Amino acid sequence: MSSDAKKDARHKAAMEKQKESVDASIAAADLEQGVAILLTGNGKGKTSSAFGMIMRALGYGHKVGVVQFIKGQQLSGEEIYLRDRCPDVAFYQMGTGFTWDTQDRSADMAAARATWDQALPMLKDPSFDLVVLDELTYMLSFDYLSEDEVIEAIQNRPPEQSVVVTGRGGGSRLRDVMDTVSEVKDVKHAYNAGIKARRGVDY
Repeated sequence: MSSDAKKDARHKAAMEKQKESVDASIAAADLEQGVAILLTGNGKGKTSSAFGMIMRALGYGHKVGVVQFIKGQQLSGEEIYLRDRCPDVAFYQMGTGFTWDTQDRSADMAAARATWDQALPMLKDPSFDLVVLDELTYMLSFDYLSEDEVIEAIQNRPPEQSVVVTGRGGGSRLRDVMDTVSEVKDVKHAYNAGIKARRGVDY
């Protein structure tokens, strides 16, 4: 047998083994229910990933709700797209700016509470297939919202509803109740080299 033929045979055997493993995993995952996903870590891309899931859900005609905590008053490209092209998406933004800009804890807490009051009905409404709570983790880290209340709402949402939470931190209790936790690692960022945030890429 030639060297290439041996490589082909080894590759085929390895792929067959991998297919068996993948097929077994798919067969074992037979629960049909919504999932709770946490996108965390100090790297770039958590909100972008969440908005990718929004586009995916909309592709299937799903009902989507988006609530953003601690975002600046300037809309990003994806937010503009939702506003102008996807009017059926329930979209609410706290819009007070980042907490290091406001420097007013009482006002931030009141804004967080008002924003959470927009999210809570979505988490109780079975007509929503996907609810995205962008930057919610900061509300827990800064003690702007009750951890017990937030976790209870996520755990007691309609069984077919999926929820995505983004942001750094959030605490171990939040991680424990989520079905999927992905951490985005900051390996390198253009900002640290003095490169300005780019419209259409960074916002």
